[in-house]
Amino acid sequence: MTDTDLPPRLTRLTFHGPFSEARAARTVDRLGRTAPARVLDIGCGWGELMLRVLDAVPGATGVGVDLDTASLARGRANAEARGLGGRVEFVEGSAAETDHGPADLVLCLGASHALSGAEPPQHIPEALDALRRTVAPGGRVLLGEGFWQRPPTTAELDAMWPNAHAGEYPDLAGLVDLTVSAGFRPSWIETADADEWENFESGYQSDVEEWLAAHPDHPLAEETRERVDRHRANWLKGYRGVLGIAYLTLVPVG
Repeated sequence: MTDTDLPPRLTRLTFHGPFSEARAARTVDRLGRTAPARVLDIGCGWGELMLRVLDAVPGATGVGVDLDTASLARGRANAEARGLGGRVEFVEGSAAETDHGPADLVLCLGASHALSGAEPPQHIPEALDALRRTVAPGGRVLLGEGFWQRPPTTAELDAMWPNAHAGEYPDLAGLVDLTVSAGFRPSWIETADADEWENFESGYQSDVEEWLAAHPDHPLAEETRERVDRHRANWLKGYRGVLGIAYLTLVPVG
């Protein structure tokens, strides 16, 4: 079996999360005005937002850390194609076990779990403490973190991921309070909207869904169908409209 026989992976996604082009443009403009010399992307995937910041800030350098080799390879290829290969490094490794700070801009989008071994919800304050130690004085952290948009019902929790529980995330106000307790001031607070979520979830599955339609009898089809059907049910019956993602631009105090 060759790679061409396998389902394609995440080619429909520009960002690995509910993050639109419009939001990206605003975010890069806002963060670029702080002129970060060094950018660190924790749980970077293919580091799309980091690359856009580097493109907008001449001379800035970046490091992206992740465990997924395929995503890292995609990031390296994208960097070379944009002429940024000499200014960015994609490192395979655990963010919790490697020290790449201090950085003027730290990106941590949906990757707080990479900075903490604690069970939710304690992973959030532990990750914030790690981010506070990693960002340089006067720098910025862009945190993408989950929160409950409203209290989930028992049926919704049962339809989510294994062992989902109501205490797993705070609400938005509680999340922002945690950032303040960790030694930050939240200079910008925004949340992913429904269109961003639907574009992300559809894009996350689209490659594989089309592959399944074209390869219904493939040796991997049955297990692949089970996986994508389970994920779709988790979203549509579980966390759709319940789980939110906040994008918080944080400034360290002192």
